[in-house]
Amino acid sequence: MIHTLATLPQHPESVPINMLMKVDGTPLGGKDALDAIDFVRTIAVARITMPASMVRLSAGREGMSDETQALCFLAGANSIFYGPKLLTTANPVADHDKQLLARLGMTTMDAVEEGSADEDHAHHAADACSGACGH
Repeated sequence: MIHTLATLPQHPESVPINMLMKVDGTPLGGKDALDAIDFVRTIAVARITMPASMVRLSAGREGMSDETQALCFLAGANSIFYGPKLLTTANPVADHDKQLLARLGMTTMDAVEEGSADEDHAHHAADACSGACGH
């Protein structure tokens, strides 16, 4: 999938990457969990192949350790989705995410300008910046 996105004439603005959410009754429900280091490598490949895209940690963060998420940021992720729930799965609570970003020395950027028509989604994306992202 990353190869397909990276070879498009223009890279996508946003590339959300999910950690496998094993759900009973689905084809991957009984499979082994994805290794955290392999997931971090996936983030790194997305960053290297799509340097201008926002690489976003999405579904599956509820099951990730803070350390795995920190490694993902070091590998090139620059955004998380936060709030009580994604489309179908739980998400870490916003306070925990804010504490994690603070522990990592990262700050949040406004994901959606105030007053836009998409205000309902403003609390669902937090673009994180360590200062190295140019913001």
